[in-house]
Amino acid sequence: MAKSRGENGPRAPAAAGSLSGTRESLAPGPDAAAADELSSLGSDSEANGFAERRIDKFGFIVGSQGAEGALEEVPLEVLRQRESKWLDMLNNWDKWMAKKHKKELDMSPGDPKWLDVIERDLHRQFPFHEMFVSRGGHGQQDLFRVLKAYTLYRPEEGYCQAQAPIAAVLLMHMPAEQAFWCLVQICEKYLPGYYSEKLEAIQLDGEILFSLLQKVSPVAHKHLSQQKIDPLLYMTEWFMCAFSRTLPWSSVLRVWDMFFCEGVKIIFRVGLVLLKHALGSPEKLKACQGQYETIERLRSLSPKIMQEAFLVQEVVELPVTERQIEREHLIQLRRWQETRGELQCRSPPRLHGAKAILEAEPGPWPTLQPSPSIRLPPDAPLPGSKGKYKPPKQVQKEQRKQAKASGQLDKPPTPSQAKVATAAGDACPPRDVPPKDPVYQDPQDSAPQDSAYHCSQESLMSQESEDTYL
Repeated sequence: MAKSRGENGPRAPAAAGSLSGTRESLAPGPDAAAADELSSLGSDSEANGFAERRIDKFGFIVGSQGAEGALEEVPLEVLRQRESKWLDMLNNWDKWMAKKHKKELDMSPGDPKWLDVIERDLHRQFPFHEMFVSRGGHGQQDLFRVLKAYTLYRPEEGYCQAQAPIAAVLLMHMPAEQAFWCLVQICEKYLPGYYSEKLEAIQLDGEILFSLLQKVSPVAHKHLSQQKIDPLLYMTEWFMCAFSRTLPWSSVLRVWDMFFCEGVKIIFRVGLVLLKHALGSPEKLKACQGQYETIERLRSLSPKIMQEAFLVQEVVELPVTERQIEREHLIQLRRWQETRGELQCRSPPRLHGAKAILEAEPGPWPTLQPSPSIRLPPDAPLPGSKGKYKPPKQVQKEQRKQAKASGQLDKPPTPSQAKVATAAGDACPPRDVPPKDPVYQDPQDSAPQDSAYHCSQESLMSQESEDTYL
């Protein structure tokens, strides 16, 4: 996929309702900080007459090209396991989620050379998704802001067309600010050099993929060699867009989960699995007698090999490790230097997954603490329990020690003492505290006591969250 340059070709004429006012509308107003968190959430379908149409669980309009057909139902136990795993990962989330957004990147006008190219690419990114269906809607505006901010953050790289689908997928799952920093980490840590001007990194990875294919599927490797098909003809869009334009959406999400966790080896494994099952047997090669037929086969892959359950299982079982990829990288880099000279783009070494990134850049990242969204009054029983709530044994022991030290072990506490103990302890009053007179209430005791409602020791999800498929 060639890198977009601002001077290539005249600008397309703006149609009615186009993004002619996009740049002006992106200027942050007084409520920009509050609107940024909600800018990537919601739907543009009602504004475009799609209110009556059905939307699938991924946000695509049912019946469109991006929407999937009949999906296999994921068991509820699997959904819960994924949900728990995501919560555990969020407690050790990478630093880009805690970075402060550089507001000047959003406020700066940007280079007109890149802005023209970005604006022409906006309507091509998932046009059948409810977030991007509206030309000039909030989804396309956020996509414009993220891509423009990257050209200001890395002016030596500018904009590459393959970054648009990457940013669009990120915007489907997070606000624009977080999507920008995730895009930065993908370009700098996971896929460094992929979007540089000469695209040298993707060419090098194409040779690595072809060399690994010889070990995974000799039949497919031999056929591609005989047809003299360069890897760039079929793997450029796969790798640069992280399969977001190739696989069904359920498979895309699973591949991205593994990609963020384990790094670029997942991208290599997916490419090898697709090549193996598309060209890996003599029966499959009967319909691929020439270059054209072979490339068409790779462009229109069988739905079976792209199905989520089949593809993920094959990717997990494929014996391709980080060490093999790095060893092959050194071999291909040496061949490149012997035939073409030194690389012009000096990109940093890529890191294989979130764990490698955290180890390379250690820091005291704050832990995300879950807060209960269901609040119970002090005397209310917990769901599924009988009787009133009992404080933990450790709290009871501390209360007894304090009472014994003050010589009031056998004396019932006064209402004021019970109030102090409640505020200083775990916000759950002892059972032996006498209730207050319902007729008379001390004015000082009428203050709101939200902390007293946190009696539940369970870690609960947000009441607004629903079962999501990740």
